[in-house]
Amino acid sequence: MKSLELVFFDAGGGHRSAANALSEVARLEGRDWNVQLMNLQELLDEMDVFRKLTGIRLQDIYNLMLQKGWTLGSPQLLPLMHGVIKLLHGQQVAMLEKYWRGKNLDLLVSVIPNFNRALFQGLAKALPGVPMVTILTDMADYPPSFWIEKQPQYLICGTEKARQQALAMGHSPDRVFLTSGMILNPKYYQPVEVDRSRDLAALGLDPKRPTALMMFGGEGSAKMLDIARLLNSSKLDLQVIAICGKNDKLRARLQAMPRRIPMHIEGFTREVPRYMRLSDFFIGKPGPGSISEAVAMGLPVIVECNAWTLPQERYNATWVEERKVGIALKSFSSGIVEAAGRMVDARQRAEFAAGVQAIRNRAVFEIPEILAGILARH
Repeated sequence: MKSLELVFFDAGGGHRSAANALSEVARLEGRDWNVQLMNLQELLDEMDVFRKLTGIRLQDIYNLMLQKGWTLGSPQLLPLMHGVIKLLHGQQVAMLEKYWRGKNLDLLVSVIPNFNRALFQGLAKALPGVPMVTILTDMADYPPSFWIEKQPQYLICGTEKARQQALAMGHSPDRVFLTSGMILNPKYYQPVEVDRSRDLAALGLDPKRPTALMMFGGEGSAKMLDIARLLNSSKLDLQVIAICGKNDKLRARLQAMPRRIPMHIEGFTREVPRYMRLSDFFIGKPGPGSISEAVAMGLPVIVECNAWTLPQERYNATWVEERKVGIALKSFSSGIVEAAGRMVDARQRAEFAAGVQAIRNRAVFEIPEILAGILARH
Protein backbone atom coordinates (compact mmCIF):
# COMPACT_ATOMS: atom_id res chain seq x y z
CA MET A 1 0.00 0.00 0.00
CA LYS A 2 1.32 3.43 -0.97
CA SER A 3 1.22 6.26 1.56
CA LEU A 4 0.18 9.74 0.34
CA GLU A 5 -0.17 12.96 2.31
CA LEU A 6 -2.36 15.83 1.06
CA VAL A 7 -1.43 19.25 2.47
CA PHE A 8 -4.20 21.86 2.74
CA PHE A 9 -5.27 24.82 4.86
CA ASP A 10 -8.50 26.74 5.42
CA ALA A 11 -7.73 30.13 3.85
CA GLY A 12 -10.81 30.02 1.65
CA GLY A 13 -12.72 26.78 1.34
CA GLY A 14 -11.21 25.51 -1.89
CA HIS A 15 -8.04 23.91 -0.54
CA ARG A 16 -9.72 21.65 2.01
CA SER A 17 -12.44 20.84 -0.54
CA ALA A 18 -9.84 19.80 -3.12
CA ALA A 19 -8.03 17.56 -0.63
CA ASN A 20 -11.28 15.95 0.52
CA ALA A 21 -12.45 15.41 -3.06
CA LEU A 22 -9.23 13.68 -4.11
CA SER A 23 -9.25 11.51 -1.01
CA GLU A 24 -12.86 10.53 -1.64
CA VAL A 25 -12.27 9.65 -5.31
CA ALA A 26 -9.21 7.55 -4.41
CA ARG A 27 -11.42 5.66 -1.94
CA LEU A 28 -14.27 5.24 -4.43
CA GLU A 29 -11.86 3.94 -7.08
CA GLY A 30 -10.39 1.40 -4.66
CA ARG A 31 -6.86 2.75 -4.91
CA ASP A 32 -4.39 0.82 -2.77
CA TRP A 33 -3.38 4.03 -1.03
CA ASN A 34 -3.24 5.22 2.54
CA VAL A 35 -4.26 8.86 2.11
CA GLN A 36 -3.63 11.23 5.03
CA LEU A 37 -4.70 14.89 5.16
CA MET A 38 -2.47 17.46 6.87
CA ASN A 39 -3.64 20.97 7.81
CA LEU A 40 -0.47 23.06 7.48
CA GLN A 41 -1.92 25.93 9.51
CA GLU A 42 -2.22 23.68 12.57
CA LEU A 43 1.38 22.52 12.26
CA LEU A 44 2.74 26.07 11.87
CA ASP A 45 0.39 27.70 14.39
CA GLU A 46 3.07 28.48 16.94
CA MET A 47 4.92 30.71 14.47
CA ASP A 48 1.84 32.48 13.07
CA VAL A 49 3.03 36.08 13.40
CA PHE A 50 -0.40 37.41 12.45
CA ARG A 51 -2.00 35.46 15.30
CA LYS A 52 0.58 36.78 17.77
CA LEU A 53 -0.10 40.37 16.71
CA THR A 54 -3.87 40.23 16.33
CA GLY A 55 -5.03 37.10 18.14
CA ILE A 56 -6.45 35.85 14.82
CA ARG A 57 -4.99 33.15 12.58
CA LEU A 58 -3.70 34.20 9.16
CA GLN A 59 -6.30 31.98 7.46
CA ASP A 60 -9.08 33.56 9.56
CA ILE A 61 -7.89 37.07 8.63
CA TYR A 62 -8.09 36.03 4.97
CA ASN A 63 -11.62 34.65 5.38
CA LEU A 64 -12.74 37.80 7.22
CA MET A 65 -11.38 39.94 4.37
CA LEU A 66 -13.48 37.93 1.91
CA GLN A 67 -16.62 38.19 4.02
CA LYS A 68 -16.30 41.94 4.55
CA GLY A 69 -15.06 42.71 1.04
CA TRP A 70 -11.80 44.20 2.38
CA THR A 71 -9.80 43.10 -0.66
CA LEU A 72 -8.83 46.44 -2.20
CA GLY A 73 -5.04 46.60 -2.27
CA SER A 74 -4.57 42.85 -1.92
CA PRO A 75 -1.84 42.80 -4.63
CA GLN A 76 0.16 45.23 -2.47
CA LEU A 77 -0.41 43.13 0.66
CA LEU A 78 0.90 39.94 -0.97
CA PRO A 79 4.57 41.03 -0.94
CA LEU A 80 4.19 41.86 2.75
CA MET A 81 2.77 38.42 3.47
CA HIS A 82 5.48 36.76 1.38
CA GLY A 83 8.08 38.78 3.27
CA VAL A 84 6.82 37.39 6.58
CA ILE A 85 6.76 33.86 5.14
CA LYS A 86 10.35 34.24 3.90
CA LEU A 87 11.44 35.61 7.26
CA LEU A 88 10.11 32.46 8.92
CA HIS A 89 11.18 30.11 6.12
CA GLY A 90 14.00 28.45 8.07
CA GLN A 91 11.72 27.72 11.03
CA GLN A 92 9.04 26.34 8.71
CA VAL A 93 11.50 23.98 7.04
CA ALA A 94 12.79 22.79 10.43
CA MET A 95 9.27 22.09 11.71
CA LEU A 96 8.32 20.24 8.53
CA GLU A 97 11.52 18.20 8.61
CA LYS A 98 10.77 17.21 12.22
CA TYR A 99 7.17 16.36 11.32
CA TRP A 100 8.13 14.06 8.43
CA ARG A 101 11.29 12.56 9.93
CA GLY A 102 10.89 8.78 10.04
CA LYS A 103 7.42 8.77 8.50
CA ASN A 104 6.41 6.19 5.92
CA LEU A 105 5.56 8.40 2.94
CA ASP A 106 5.63 7.68 -0.79
CA LEU A 107 4.22 10.93 -2.19
CA LEU A 108 3.53 14.43 -0.90
CA VAL A 109 0.69 16.36 -2.57
CA SER A 110 0.18 20.07 -1.93
CA VAL A 111 -3.06 21.86 -2.81
CA ILE A 112 -1.93 25.18 -1.28
CA PRO A 113 0.05 28.21 -2.49
CA ASN A 114 2.77 30.29 -0.78
CA PHE A 115 4.42 27.47 1.20
CA ASN A 116 5.55 25.07 -1.51
CA ARG A 117 9.24 25.99 -1.18
CA ALA A 118 9.18 25.21 2.54
CA LEU A 119 7.22 22.00 1.94
CA PHE A 120 9.71 20.84 -0.68
CA GLN A 121 12.79 21.61 1.41
CA GLY A 122 11.36 20.13 4.62
CA LEU A 123 10.43 16.94 2.77
CA ALA A 124 13.85 16.70 1.08
CA LYS A 125 15.63 16.96 4.43
CA ALA A 126 13.41 14.45 6.19
CA LEU A 127 12.73 11.94 3.41
CA PRO A 128 15.20 12.38 0.52
CA GLY A 129 13.89 10.99 -2.75
CA VAL A 130 10.18 11.20 -1.90
CA PRO A 131 8.51 13.13 -4.75
CA MET A 132 6.32 16.21 -4.28
CA VAL A 133 3.36 17.29 -6.40
CA THR A 134 1.68 20.69 -6.32
CA ILE A 135 -1.87 20.82 -7.68
CA LEU A 136 -2.86 24.38 -8.56
CA THR A 137 -6.39 25.04 -7.33
CA ASP A 138 -6.34 28.42 -9.09
CA MET A 139 -6.71 28.71 -12.85
CA ALA A 140 -3.37 30.49 -13.10
CA ASP A 141 -0.34 31.29 -10.97
CA TYR A 142 0.31 34.78 -9.60
CA PRO A 143 4.12 34.92 -9.48
CA PRO A 144 6.46 35.25 -7.79
CA SER A 145 6.40 32.72 -4.93
CA PHE A 146 2.70 31.97 -5.15
CA TRP A 147 2.06 28.52 -6.63
CA ILE A 148 5.00 27.60 -8.85
CA GLU A 149 8.53 27.47 -7.44
CA LYS A 150 11.80 26.71 -9.24
CA GLN A 151 12.46 23.33 -7.67
CA PRO A 152 12.51 19.73 -9.00
CA GLN A 153 8.93 18.64 -8.37
CA TYR A 154 5.74 17.80 -10.26
CA LEU A 155 2.95 20.25 -11.11
CA ILE A 156 -0.67 19.60 -12.06
CA CYS A 157 -2.43 22.49 -13.81
CA GLY A 158 -6.10 22.95 -14.60
CA THR A 159 -5.65 25.37 -17.51
CA GLU A 160 -3.28 25.78 -20.43
CA LYS A 161 -2.37 29.21 -19.04
CA ALA A 162 -1.02 27.64 -15.83
CA ARG A 163 0.81 24.93 -17.76
CA GLN A 164 2.56 27.53 -19.90
CA GLN A 165 3.54 29.46 -16.76
CA ALA A 166 5.15 26.32 -15.34
CA LEU A 167 7.05 25.59 -18.56
CA ALA A 168 8.20 29.22 -18.78
CA MET A 169 9.76 28.85 -15.33
CA GLY A 170 11.88 25.98 -16.60
CA HIS A 171 9.90 22.97 -15.43
CA SER A 172 10.32 19.92 -17.63
CA PRO A 173 7.26 19.04 -19.77
CA ASP A 174 7.28 15.49 -18.39
CA ARG A 175 6.78 16.90 -14.88
CA VAL A 176 3.94 19.30 -15.76
CA PHE A 177 0.49 17.75 -16.25
CA LEU A 178 -2.62 19.40 -17.71
CA THR A 179 -6.10 18.41 -16.56
CA SER A 180 -9.46 19.37 -17.99
CA GLY A 181 -10.26 21.82 -15.20
CA MET A 182 -10.36 22.46 -11.46
CA ILE A 183 -10.95 19.80 -8.81
CA LEU A 184 -14.65 19.44 -7.97
CA ASN A 185 -16.38 17.40 -5.32
CA PRO A 186 -17.61 14.09 -6.81
CA LYS A 187 -21.19 15.12 -5.97
CA TYR A 188 -21.10 17.52 -8.92
CA TYR A 189 -20.92 14.49 -11.23
CA GLN A 190 -23.79 12.60 -9.64
CA PRO A 191 -27.36 12.83 -10.95
CA VAL A 192 -29.50 15.44 -9.19
CA GLU A 193 -33.18 14.64 -9.50
CA VAL A 194 -35.38 17.72 -9.41
CA ASP A 195 -38.94 18.53 -10.34
CA ARG A 196 -38.42 22.13 -11.38
CA SER A 197 -42.03 23.28 -11.09
CA ARG A 198 -42.71 21.57 -7.80
CA ASP A 199 -39.35 22.33 -6.19
CA LEU A 200 -39.30 26.02 -7.15
CA ALA A 201 -42.86 26.44 -5.93
CA ALA A 202 -41.84 24.81 -2.62
CA LEU A 203 -39.21 27.55 -2.26
CA GLY A 204 -41.81 30.25 -2.85
CA LEU A 205 -40.56 30.87 -6.39
CA ASP A 206 -42.27 31.03 -9.78
CA PRO A 207 -41.42 28.06 -12.03
CA LYS A 208 -41.98 30.23 -15.12
CA ARG A 209 -39.42 32.93 -14.24
CA PRO A 210 -35.67 32.76 -15.04
CA THR A 211 -33.81 32.00 -11.82
CA ALA A 212 -30.44 33.43 -10.78
CA LEU A 213 -28.36 31.58 -8.20
CA MET A 214 -26.30 34.09 -6.20
CA MET A 215 -23.44 32.72 -4.10
CA PHE A 216 -20.15 34.20 -2.89
CA GLY A 217 -18.45 31.27 -1.20
CA GLY A 218 -18.85 29.82 2.26
CA GLU A 219 -18.43 33.18 4.00
CA GLY A 220 -20.91 35.08 1.83
CA SER A 221 -20.31 38.72 0.87
CA ALA A 222 -21.88 42.11 1.53
CA LYS A 223 -22.04 42.49 -2.27
CA MET A 224 -24.96 40.08 -2.30
CA LEU A 225 -27.19 42.63 -0.59
CA ASP A 226 -26.25 45.34 -3.10
CA ILE A 227 -26.90 43.00 -6.05
CA ALA A 228 -30.25 41.89 -4.60
CA ARG A 229 -31.34 45.53 -4.21
CA LEU A 230 -30.30 46.41 -7.77
CA LEU A 231 -32.12 43.44 -9.28
CA ASN A 232 -35.15 44.11 -7.10
CA SER A 233 -35.38 47.74 -8.22
CA SER A 234 -34.92 46.87 -11.90
CA LYS A 235 -37.69 46.00 -14.31
CA LEU A 236 -36.30 42.54 -15.01
CA ASP A 237 -38.65 39.57 -14.80
CA LEU A 238 -36.50 37.17 -12.78
CA GLN A 239 -36.07 35.65 -9.33
CA VAL A 240 -33.14 34.84 -7.07
CA ILE A 241 -31.88 32.00 -4.92
CA ALA A 242 -29.31 33.57 -2.56
CA ILE A 243 -26.95 31.24 -0.66
CA CYS A 244 -25.30 33.17 2.17
CA GLY A 245 -23.10 30.43 3.62
CA LYS A 246 -22.12 31.02 7.24
CA ASN A 247 -22.90 34.75 7.07
CA ASP A 248 -25.96 34.87 9.31
CA LYS A 249 -26.03 38.68 9.40
CA LEU A 250 -26.21 38.86 5.61
CA ARG A 251 -28.94 36.24 5.55
CA ALA A 252 -31.03 38.20 8.04
CA ARG A 253 -30.61 41.45 6.09
CA LEU A 254 -31.66 39.80 2.84
CA GLN A 255 -34.69 38.22 4.50
CA ALA A 256 -35.73 41.61 5.91
CA MET A 257 -35.39 43.39 2.57
CA PRO A 258 -38.64 44.57 0.92
CA ARG A 259 -38.93 42.61 -2.31
CA ARG A 260 -40.59 43.08 -5.68
CA ILE A 261 -39.06 39.92 -7.15
CA PRO A 262 -39.32 36.46 -5.58
CA MET A 263 -36.25 35.43 -3.55
CA HIS A 264 -35.33 32.35 -1.59
CA ILE A 265 -32.68 33.08 1.04
CA GLU A 266 -30.55 30.14 2.18
CA GLY A 267 -27.74 29.90 4.73
CA PHE A 268 -25.06 27.24 4.81
CA THR A 269 -26.18 24.23 2.80
CA ARG A 270 -24.77 21.02 1.36
CA GLU A 271 -27.39 21.06 -1.40
CA VAL A 272 -25.66 23.54 -3.72
CA PRO A 273 -25.85 21.13 -6.71
CA ARG A 274 -29.63 20.88 -6.26
CA TYR A 275 -30.05 24.67 -6.09
CA MET A 276 -27.86 25.00 -9.19
CA ARG A 277 -30.02 22.47 -11.02
CA LEU A 278 -33.06 24.62 -10.25
CA SER A 279 -31.38 27.78 -11.59
CA ASP A 280 -30.70 29.26 -15.01
CA PHE A 281 -27.52 31.27 -14.37
CA PHE A 282 -25.00 32.05 -11.63
CA ILE A 283 -23.94 35.35 -10.02
CA GLY A 284 -20.85 35.33 -7.80
CA LYS A 285 -17.20 36.02 -7.22
CA PRO A 286 -14.66 34.81 -9.79
CA GLY A 287 -13.35 32.00 -7.59
CA PRO A 288 -12.08 28.97 -9.49
CA GLY A 289 -14.31 26.63 -7.50
CA SER A 290 -17.48 28.70 -7.82
CA ILE A 291 -17.08 29.15 -11.56
CA SER A 292 -16.20 25.49 -12.13
CA GLU A 293 -19.11 24.23 -10.03
CA ALA A 294 -21.59 26.43 -11.87
CA VAL A 295 -20.26 25.38 -15.28
CA ALA A 296 -20.31 21.71 -14.26
CA MET A 297 -24.01 22.11 -13.42
CA GLY A 298 -24.74 23.79 -16.75
CA LEU A 299 -24.99 27.41 -15.58
CA PRO A 300 -23.61 30.44 -17.43
CA VAL A 301 -21.95 32.83 -14.98
CA ILE A 302 -21.79 36.53 -14.16
CA VAL A 303 -18.66 37.54 -12.24
CA GLU A 304 -16.83 40.76 -11.41
CA CYS A 305 -13.17 41.67 -11.89
CA ASN A 306 -11.66 44.94 -10.68
CA ALA A 307 -9.26 46.40 -8.12
CA TRP A 308 -11.09 44.58 -5.31
CA THR A 309 -10.69 41.17 -6.96
CA LEU A 310 -8.03 38.94 -5.42
CA PRO A 311 -5.03 38.99 -7.76
CA GLN A 312 -4.87 35.21 -8.12
CA GLU A 313 -8.51 35.21 -9.29
CA ARG A 314 -8.27 37.88 -11.97
CA TYR A 315 -7.35 35.49 -14.77
CA ASN A 316 -10.54 33.55 -13.98
CA ALA A 317 -12.63 36.42 -15.35
CA THR A 318 -10.56 36.37 -18.53
CA TRP A 319 -11.14 32.59 -18.77
CA VAL A 320 -14.92 33.12 -18.45
CA GLU A 321 -14.98 35.40 -21.47
CA GLU A 322 -12.40 33.43 -23.48
CA ARG A 323 -14.44 30.25 -23.10
CA LYS A 324 -17.72 32.16 -23.67
CA VAL A 325 -19.33 30.73 -20.54
CA GLY A 326 -20.52 34.05 -19.14
CA ILE A 327 -19.96 37.74 -18.49
CA ALA A 328 -17.13 39.40 -16.57
CA LEU A 329 -18.15 42.84 -15.28
CA LYS A 330 -15.92 45.64 -14.07
CA SER A 331 -18.51 46.41 -11.43
CA PHE A 332 -21.62 44.66 -10.18
CA SER A 333 -22.94 48.06 -9.10
CA SER A 334 -23.02 49.49 -12.60
CA GLY A 335 -23.38 46.35 -14.70
CA ILE A 336 -25.40 43.65 -12.97
CA VAL A 337 -28.81 44.74 -14.24
CA GLU A 338 -27.70 44.78 -17.89
CA ALA A 339 -25.81 41.48 -17.50
CA ALA A 340 -28.75 39.79 -15.81
CA GLY A 341 -30.95 41.14 -18.59
CA ARG A 342 -28.78 39.31 -21.12
CA MET A 343 -29.15 36.10 -19.11
CA VAL A 344 -32.92 36.53 -18.82
CA ASP A 345 -33.13 36.75 -22.61
CA ALA A 346 -33.51 33.11 -23.69
CA ARG A 347 -31.59 33.51 -26.95
CA GLN A 348 -28.57 35.18 -25.38
CA ARG A 349 -28.57 32.74 -22.47
CA ALA A 350 -28.54 29.85 -24.96
CA GLU A 351 -25.38 31.25 -26.54
CA PHE A 352 -23.61 31.23 -23.17
CA ALA A 353 -25.06 27.79 -22.41
CA ALA A 354 -23.42 26.45 -25.57
CA GLY A 355 -20.03 27.55 -24.22
CA VAL A 356 -20.83 25.91 -20.90
CA GLN A 357 -21.77 22.64 -22.56
CA ALA A 358 -18.43 22.58 -24.39
CA ILE A 359 -16.57 22.30 -21.06
CA ARG A 360 -15.93 18.72 -19.93
CA ASN A 361 -14.13 18.97 -16.61
CA ARG A 362 -13.06 15.54 -15.27
CA ALA A 363 -10.03 16.73 -13.28
CA VAL A 364 -10.90 15.02 -9.99
CA PHE A 365 -10.89 11.67 -11.82
CA GLU A 366 -7.83 12.45 -13.96
CA ILE A 367 -5.57 13.45 -11.08
CA PRO A 368 -5.52 10.08 -9.22
CA GLU A 369 -4.32 8.45 -12.45
CA ILE A 370 -1.58 11.10 -12.78
CA LEU A 371 -0.53 10.49 -9.16
CA ALA A 372 -0.46 6.74 -9.81
CA GLY A 373 1.89 7.34 -12.74
CA ILE A 374 4.20 9.46 -10.58
CA LEU A 375 4.26 6.78 -7.88
CA ALA A 376 5.16 4.21 -10.53
CA ARG A 377 8.08 6.37 -11.73
CA HIS A 378 9.50 6.44 -8.21
